[in-house]
Amino acid sequence: MNILNASQFKQMLENGSNLLTNRHSEIDALNVFPVPDGDTGTNMYLTFSAGTADAVNTLSEYVGELAKALSKGLLMGARGNSGVILSQIFRGFAQGVEGLKEVDVLTLSKAFMKGSEVAYRSVMKPVEGTILTVIRESSYMAFKYVEDHPECSLLEFFEYFVREMNSSLEFTPELLPVLKEVGVVDSGGAGLLLIIEGFRDALLGIKIQLDQNLSSRESVQSMLESEEFGYCTEFIIKLSESGERSFNEEKLKNALAKLGESIVVVQDEDIVKVHVHTLKPGDALNLAQRYGEFLKLKIENMQEQHQNIMTTENKGNPLNTSKTNERKKYGIIVVAAGEGLTEYFSELRADVVISGGQTMNPSTEDFVGAINSLNAEHIILLPNNSNIVLAAQQAKQVCEDRDIHVIPSTTIPQGLTACLMFNPEVSIEENLVEMQIALERTKTGQLTYAIKDTSFDGVIIEEGDYMGIMGKEIVSNSKDKMRVVMDLVNHLVDNDTEILTLIKGEDTSVEETNAVAEYISNHYQIEIETINGEQPVYGFIIGVE
Repeated sequence: MNILNASQFKQMLENGSNLLTNRHSEIDALNVFPVPDGDTGTNMYLTFSAGTADAVNTLSEYVGELAKALSKGLLMGARGNSGVILSQIFRGFAQGVEGLKEVDVLTLSKAFMKGSEVAYRSVMKPVEGTILTVIRESSYMAFKYVEDHPECSLLEFFEYFVREMNSSLEFTPELLPVLKEVGVVDSGGAGLLLIIEGFRDALLGIKIQLDQNLSSRESVQSMLESEEFGYCTEFIIKLSESGERSFNEEKLKNALAKLGESIVVVQDEDIVKVHVHTLKPGDALNLAQRYGEFLKLKIENMQEQHQNIMTTENKGNPLNTSKTNERKKYGIIVVAAGEGLTEYFSELRADVVISGGQTMNPSTEDFVGAINSLNAEHIILLPNNSNIVLAAQQAKQVCEDRDIHVIPSTTIPQGLTACLMFNPEVSIEENLVEMQIALERTKTGQLTYAIKDTSFDGVIIEEGDYMGIMGKEIVSNSKDKMRVVMDLVNHLVDNDTEILTLIKGEDTSVEETNAVAEYISNHYQIEIETINGEQPVYGFIIGVE
């Protein structure tokens, strides 16, 4: 058998998705940094499950159509850098099989190489020793194998593909010294390998079931069936003149039925009220926006581990956009975790705060939903985390009809400083320049704790140690929390420092915060601002300018 049909492809996708879901914690554990943010496996399985859900529910006998649905689902569901790169791999793959009902082995091998090319182009500075290397090397070798063995079967192809992917993955520590020092292989490449192993197993007749012992039982089927998963999406639209002519209540209900359940559509003259539970709130908004303008919109994440995905200054109201009737010049969307930081960003003119950061990376669709909720001429995105920048940039590409600008902030202090420099009275060009300068002049330090024994950059770290981190450097570690914080301050502050922002985490006491502020006052002649951020993971976040 050397021809892939739609039925086989669906089974391969379900296998790959379930295998990655079952073992995503193993991928998370490959994190080289010993902090509680090893979420590569989680991001990849949530991303791939979203794409698989779209593909398996596509009623088509064309592999090309299934791949197109997979690509779209991955694109919108992508979380973290690993998820975005994974979505780009299968975007290229979909381009390689576009329009095809069935796919032969040679075309399949070329499609995976196309996936590698698209993924590389999506990253500004590709790093070797990562998932990019793994897909590039293995897809090329698999293609060469098919060239040399034109009669090979699908199973032979995937068995060879898996072997080459394993070989490439095992070599990643030789390309990235940090992997070698910690003694792990690249986590993104390992996640991709699981997907391809799932594909191969499907051809062997092995059907991989979701492990029911997993605490997060997010199989494709459960994502489609559970009313408690996804987003409770409610909105009211005022029909435009063309919308009144084209709107059909049953047509909208049928379209929404493809996206979710618990659907209610009520029309009252030129006002339409909609309620739907869906994994794709952005798609639901796009459907409705064809008919008119939003008067009111609310999106609530029903999944317990991602409560309050989108929040604004209105505490308890996850996404209140009652102000979007009036067209305004600017809209600002930021990412932050913690009620205190949410409120503070809102005070700094942020229109939407997407709840996320380390351990909880928002998806491309979270950004798209926030973008669609704003009626603004220019929209500025501040991801505030290096693992979220790609998802924000991908959302910009999805919403190509809007004027969106991603300020690549990688830390909370950078985002705060950028917001402080924003001026609603000047042009977008001036704001972008000033906000970018703000990023460059802001240094960030973070206090967290080690989740495992390891050695990093020659530093011996024990599980439970507090660590002071500047960028990707651990500058201090000890069982003594206050000692580490003060060491971190000493590394951050220099002769040019004028302002220090001390952001208190949810596990830090007021007394500890006051003690750090007092230490800074006694040792440095600088301005201090204290914020009760209530952020998880990081006991303190410190920004200096």
